[in-house]
Amino acid sequence: MAQPPPPPTPVPFADALRKAADDLFGKATVSGDKVNLVIDPLIDAASGAQSAATRSMQATLMEMVKANYPRFTVLPFDSEALASKPVVLVGTFTAVNNQGVADGPRDAYRICLTLADLKSNSIVSKGVSRARPEGVDTTPTLYFQDSPLWAKDQATDSYIKVCQGTKLGDPIDPAYVEKLTANALINDGILAYETQHFREALAFYRAARKLPGGEQHRVRIGTYLAASKLARREDMVDAFGDLIDYGLATDRLMVKLLFKPGTTQFVDDRQITDPYPMWLSQIATRSRQKGACLEIVGHTSHTGLPQVNERLSTLRAQFVMDLLLTGAPDNRGRMIATGRGYKENLVGTGKDDASDALDRRVEFKVIGC
Repeated sequence: MAQPPPPPTPVPFADALRKAADDLFGKATVSGDKVNLVIDPLIDAASGAQSAATRSMQATLMEMVKANYPRFTVLPFDSEALASKPVVLVGTFTAVNNQGVADGPRDAYRICLTLADLKSNSIVSKGVSRARPEGVDTTPTLYFQDSPLWAKDQATDSYIKVCQGTKLGDPIDPAYVEKLTANALINDGILAYETQHFREALAFYRAARKLPGGEQHRVRIGTYLAASKLARREDMVDAFGDLIDYGLATDRLMVKLLFKPGTTQFVDDRQITDPYPMWLSQIATRSRQKGACLEIVGHTSHTGLPQVNERLSTLRAQFVMDLLLTGAPDNRGRMIATGRGYKENLVGTGKDDASDALDRRVEFKVIGC
């Protein structure tokens, strides 16, 4: 029986990105002396979030194109550029166990870059590599840090599929192409939010929602965040309720309730925890209105002993369930609390900071009553 090939050897981050980019642009099978290129912002494939690392990768890629691949002209990611049917660059950056062990420590990052040619409707180049974790800052950007909850939707899934689930010559997933113009507006909204232009951000999200493919989770999150920064209490509550309805409809709702390490108490930061009572009230009210029964699942990040983390995650879920029942005691028969420890980490780096906050989440799963 043939031995499986050895795992790739991770190299320093800058070298890994350069290798993937040189393969991507140097081997691109796209016609024409001049090629328009837009970059649909790179994401972490586990969380769907942009991070300091993915933003720096994007800036480096633009510099590399300008210096080494003048055939490509980088255009802004907007409707005008998309109308010219450019080549679109998508990319994912994901923490992995380099040996391929499912629940092993995430000791490397996998870089995946793909060029999708809108003119030929096909995948025209790929670039992959693995990077060492040293010096990599995976802290989510402000919009994703501030997001109250997480749920991958079809838009994120189709982006990842185009990058990771394709080979040269494959057609581009139509679900991804349909959402491109909306994605450009959503990206404008994210950048406006992160530069504190909250009214402009809200306008971008509302415009995106009216477009084909604009019914996205990122639009709902952005609407909530902008309304909260503008202190529009009613809009903020309505937008959060919309997020809850979406999660209940898809049977999964992951809320970022942040706990102090090793405890069942929320972090000591009023700026973070002030909206928690409203969030929990909306979850209790809307699940009752829909007649939904919930399994409340606690999670921890990848530090400490497994049995300790499992107990801690269960206690956190119980703590949240008790808070939900405070305002709606008649829901008692419709909820159970369980814990998964760090078995279902999304990030898995065990840094216990903003970069792996999603691993310290509480999840609400719709179950049979």
